[in-house]
Amino acid sequence: MKWPTWVLVALLVLLQYPLWFGKGGLLRVREMERQVAAQREVNQTLESRNASQEAEVRDLKSGYEAIEERARHELGLVKEGEVFVQTPLKKP
Repeated sequence: MKWPTWVLVALLVLLQYPLWFGKGGLLRVREMERQVAAQREVNQTLESRNASQEAEVRDLKSGYEAIEERARHELGLVKEGEVFVQTPLKKP
């Protein structure tokens, strides 16, 4: 090969380097796309959790049934005149 061919090959390599390895290169773009996909999954999980918590807050604000249910379940409270009976679960 003559020297003009080597010069053209060198120019081609110099022009291709930023495309592959530069700040906005293809390798960096693929890595960013992977990060965006992972963040979207996290966001979807958080959005579903937020929606369920928002529904729970709405229930607690709207009436006493949700508050009563929560008090009975989490605190073991009973109404006046009720008898609380708990049966142990059988282990298999």
